[in-house]
Amino acid sequence: MRTVGRCAYMNGRFATIARDLGRMLQALGGLVFVSILVPLVWGEFYAIPGLLVAGAVPLAIGRVLWRRYRDAPEPGKLHGMMIAASGWLLVGTFGSLPFLLIAWTVAADPSVLSIPSAVDTETLAAFRHPTNAFFESMSGFTGTGLTMTDDESVLPHTLQWWRSFTEWVGGVGVIVLTTAILARPGSGSLTLYESEARSEKIHPSIVSTVRTIWWIFLLFTFFSILLLWVAGMPLWEAINHAMTGLATGGFSVTDASIATYDSVAIDLALIPVMILGSIAFPIHYLVLQGDLRHLYEDLQTRWVFGFFALGTLLLVGFLLNNGTYAPTNGYAPDTVSLFVGAVVLDGAAAEAFTAARYGLFQFVSAASCTGFQTATNLGTAWSAESQLTVALGMIVGAAAGSTVGGIKLVRALTLVKGTVFRIRGVFLPDSAIRTFRLDGRALTEDEATREFEEAAIIAFLWVVFLGLGLVALLLTVPSSFTLENVVFEVASAQGNVGLSTGITGPDMPWIAKLALVFNMWIGRLEIIPVLVLLRAVFTRLEVYPA
Repeated sequence: MRTVGRCAYMNGRFATIARDLGRMLQALGGLVFVSILVPLVWGEFYAIPGLLVAGAVPLAIGRVLWRRYRDAPEPGKLHGMMIAASGWLLVGTFGSLPFLLIAWTVAADPSVLSIPSAVDTETLAAFRHPTNAFFESMSGFTGTGLTMTDDESVLPHTLQWWRSFTEWVGGVGVIVLTTAILARPGSGSLTLYESEARSEKIHPSIVSTVRTIWWIFLLFTFFSILLLWVAGMPLWEAINHAMTGLATGGFSVTDASIATYDSVAIDLALIPVMILGSIAFPIHYLVLQGDLRHLYEDLQTRWVFGFFALGTLLLVGFLLNNGTYAPTNGYAPDTVSLFVGAVVLDGAAAEAFTAARYGLFQFVSAASCTGFQTATNLGTAWSAESQLTVALGMIVGAAAGSTVGGIKLVRALTLVKGTVFRIRGVFLPDSAIRTFRLDGRALTEDEATREFEEAAIIAFLWVVFLGLGLVALLLTVPSSFTLENVVFEVASAQGNVGLSTGITGPDMPWIAKLALVFNMWIGRLEIIPVLVLLRAVFTRLEVYPA
């Protein structure tokens, strides 16, 4: 009887999961079909067949799953975690089809499609390998930005768009998008929303919440495009960089990321875009309603600015102390001379300005988990302490409820304040009544313990999987890369950042690629949902008993 009951429970659970995975795949198919507008505009008609197939496959599978299991029960917390983990994996898998199919279409070169010879580049050819296409898709949807491309600028506009579009959608969340488009009443939408590492609501209705999030995101996207265009970035590049910058993803459509422009104006224009993506959506909503006090009263928002400022000062100090941009290090005064208005900087002033420029941009890019890069020599010329400072920013991240990855500032603050709270308790009598204050909330000792334990568990698991990824890369990548290079790369993948010391690329061993994909996957979902899914899979396969 226990076996029959357990089988019935497992079948019911599968129906619920399959139904909601079907909804996610339908949404993905719709995103691919929307993207057909890009090859129509740019005249890349050879890309249309690949997009049609890439959209039809998930749409058809999703439709079948949804219709077969549409009467399944609403998901509980366990279902929600399994749906989130498996859904992101499936979206990453099917999202690789545009890369794979367009690359093979160009390789086949059917004469009827009139494919220009200039399109068949080594960069595009890399996506003929399924592992590279899967890596690029997962990097996009998880908002990471590590890439298998050697030169993004030679990719067809269709794939430049698809890379940016995956990050733009993934920044807010695939489940959030699905809930906004294919909304249904009931507690199931809330369960799925929370399973995607979100908890705060803007409205009592979860559907209204996610739709408001998307309106805010659209508004900020148009603002970011305008800001970058005014700063001197060409319109197509401004559209793509605004999408990936606001989503704190970091994919670029140029070969050397933002370093391509070597423009102080563009650097400074991108900093507020990345900061916008680092602040929680509920705070954006309140500020847009005219309640500006939340910019300084909200604990996380205060610490976003404080953490960015402290990290920047520390990083700039290391760059100056190590002479990273000193004339004696190969940066001659005429090379680093910069115009600021009518003032020409050179010598020590130029060194200080250059260190401040790159230090500010790279730390904000790291801590916001964006991954845009202006320092092209980061993996070689920057010292170990400079690289590890940037890695610290990637590990901590910014505000929960935003588009960033990492452990999140609120958890780091909870760990620090909770540790101090526990130590102080040692010096008080057992009868003392204490209150733990966090983000304006007064918590009892039991409530404080739960908050502290949750933060500690996530932080512990984060470090454990960071270590596993570190071991995987140390065993597979060339020995020419230093330990700090490898720590930096794994932290970038698991923090969903995308900054690189040069390790990531199409020539990586396939084991290293899959290891980084795993780090990206667990980092986006904050680990627990992935572990729940893996346990369910192992139980189903009877690797170990339930």
